[in-house]
Amino acid sequence: MTSVAVLVELVRGSTSGGHVKCWERFAESAARLPDAAPGLDLTVCFLGDRERVETLSPRVRLVMLRPLLGSGPFASSRGAEDVTDLAPYHPRLAALLPRHDVWHLTHGFAYAATAVRLARRTARRGGPVPRLVASVHTDVPALAAVYARYLAARRLPGAGPPLARGAERWLRRRRDRLLGACERVLAPTPAGRAELAATLGADRVGLLRRGVDHGRFHPDPTARARLARAHGVPTDRPLILFAGRLDATKGLPLLADSVRLLRARGRPAHLVLAGAGADAEPVRRSLGADATLLGPLPQERLAQVYAGCDLFAFPSRTETCGNAVAEAMAAGLAVLLPEGAHTTQWLTAPGEDGVVVPDDTPEAWATALASLLDDPPRLTALRHRAAGTARETHPSWDRVLTEDLLPVWQPASPARPAAPPLRPAPERR
Repeated sequence: MTSVAVLVELVRGSTSGGHVKCWERFAESAARLPDAAPGLDLTVCFLGDRERVETLSPRVRLVMLRPLLGSGPFASSRGAEDVTDLAPYHPRLAALLPRHDVWHLTHGFAYAATAVRLARRTARRGGPVPRLVASVHTDVPALAAVYARYLAARRLPGAGPPLARGAERWLRRRRDRLLGACERVLAPTPAGRAELAATLGADRVGLLRRGVDHGRFHPDPTARARLARAHGVPTDRPLILFAGRLDATKGLPLLADSVRLLRARGRPAHLVLAGAGADAEPVRRSLGADATLLGPLPQERLAQVYAGCDLFAFPSRTETCGNAVAEAMAAGLAVLLPEGAHTTQWLTAPGEDGVVVPDDTPEAWATALASLLDDPPRLTALRHRAAGTARETHPSWDRVLTEDLLPVWQPASPARPAAPPLRPAPERR
């Protein structure tokens, strides 16, 4: 039995982002492994408002631990960032880790720092050293640079650019230092793997793809009417969907400007936004009746929103993978993506199963949108081809777990007994 602890230092909730959802899906897949499969005991650690354990199977569980120094009070704007733990060390996690053979890092703050520090201490003392592996899910340094600009604009006018550059440089050094302590690092795309290989060496870098829940995300001809009834979106014009954080890290201001330009040119279109973030109110003021803001949505409701729209426009360049793109394609939406972005990996025939926009300007995005709105047969063909690409080439979470993760976890050092059921620490008064 190989015991694995995956460290996801983000708050888990029904509307959490793709990083959290990714590991929820992997845990569900692990719980479905047959009893005859090679022995795996999996614990996925998240952050939560209280310590608790959620058991998915006798060998799979989710653990929530309280953050010691939560980043919420430092957020640049309400709803803009995911909450992590900025503490340099998490003693409760440190007490739980030694029962596991493999420590899998997925971020770069309290949990990752604790794991690396504890592994080095164990090695110095001559104890059984765990296997450290990692996977890259988010370009945290790039996101931090944008949020630093938000923060500076509100509190330190004029300090934005140097603050952003400093934050990005510091976080990249920190990320590289933590990844350097791992024997194996997994990237979400071949391009990301090549980038990491230049620093870590090709023999230490592998691929961890993202899966798609095809049972949840699929075309649904009834979804449009239900979306109109529930949220009052118009039924007489195409619906352009954006899902994710509503801020500049995802390119939302660029998309909003392009839709405003599109409407000024007389094209019928309506923007639907699923998520929360710093630019929600500016977009609401800018587009008025031409936009519907749904707020953060759980996966079940988000799947219905996907299926009820026509296009998915996603100008983000900070994605390491962009699972929202795969979900939109599975739901039968035409997708528009920036040229050169990692998200284009989901396309097998750009121009046929999705549109690649060459320039990050409102004019270029408005022109790309208009080319589809003015040609309904092409839009329909793109939607059908996108759904076909998703069915035929986008792997399930079960497949990714079996092909990408288990081979990394299971060539382990001599196995220890399976981790016993975890119990929350006593409540402190």
